[in-house]
Amino acid sequence: MKHFALVTAAMLAATGGAHAGGVERSTQSVGILFEKGRYAELSFGRFAPDVSGVSPLSPGASSGDMAGDYNSWSLGYKMDIGDRMAFAMILDEPIGADVNYATGTFYPAGGSTAKLSSSAITALLRYQFENNVSVYGGLRYQTVHGEVALTGGYTLDTNYDSELGYVVGVAWEKPEIAARVALTYNSAITHSLESVEIGSPTAGFDTEVPQSVNLEFQTGIAKDTLLFGSIRWVDWTSFIINPPLYDAVSPLPLVDYANDRITYNLGVGRRFSENWAGAVTIGYEKSDGAPTGNLGPSDGLKSIGIAATYTMDNVKITGGVRYVDIGDATTNPPVSGVFSDNSGVGVGIKIGYTF
Repeated sequence: MKHFALVTAAMLAATGGAHAGGVERSTQSVGILFEKGRYAELSFGRFAPDVSGVSPLSPGASSGDMAGDYNSWSLGYKMDIGDRMAFAMILDEPIGADVNYATGTFYPAGGSTAKLSSSAITALLRYQFENNVSVYGGLRYQTVHGEVALTGGYTLDTNYDSELGYVVGVAWEKPEIAARVALTYNSAITHSLESVEIGSPTAGFDTEVPQSVNLEFQTGIAKDTLLFGSIRWVDWTSFIINPPLYDAVSPLPLVDYANDRITYNLGVGRRFSENWAGAVTIGYEKSDGAPTGNLGPSDGLKSIGIAATYTMDNVKITGGVRYVDIGDATTNPPVSGVFSDNSGVGVGIKIGYTF
């Protein structure tokens, strides 16, 4: 039961994390480092957002649902090295976006599309001291790629660029009450992207996938009952996509964020039998009211999720569903769309095996 909380929180976050900060698809959890023995896990999620807006400049013109459904996945492996060290490797998708404004409408951005994809492999080492404190760290190798096609003829296609970042953290545990607090810093990773704009190579540009800080925690509050959660800060104001040709003709970047984001998650988990456990989680990200880019028209979120885990011998299967109330937003000019009453539903499954 004491390992159920972080597995559940990470899995549920993956079923609806894309609207945290606009393009986030992984919370970069280090929970796998605290699994016992040799352990492997595979998770798969699908999120179906429904995001639409209207344009005050074209009364009655709707954008249609411009946020496509998407899949997410992660794969992890952990092993002990002696009595005090552990090694873990994680494959996931840190960021992503899939934007598709409907054609055949009077909405000013109608027909615009954008796709942002990424993958990362993270290698971590953890060392356990005698006083229930441990330290950990490692490297993250990340690849990103982007494509954009805007109404009016502007297009962008980048190369697949791969760069290194790092992870460092510290944790404290009290096994008697299933308590754990883990504080993790993920460095920024700057990608130097080659760009083809409107069919011609241009000078290229740099984009920084931002630094972040994760605080993950859990503690027993009654027999077979856990309180768990996380607080995640991401430096989204450093995330700017501004290719040179686009920059020359537009007063605003193609993608940027006015404020950093802090996302809160809190949950309660309970074991019902030797085989079954369940959890309920809530999430919150404050709306700041600043105009957003037209490729990510959301501002804050509220969410609720439920999950259940079935354990049999060395196998545990966690499944869950999460509902996300996507915050209202107004997009930057010249489109200036108003997006409201939007939401999304995510489902996910995680299979873990100890051997």
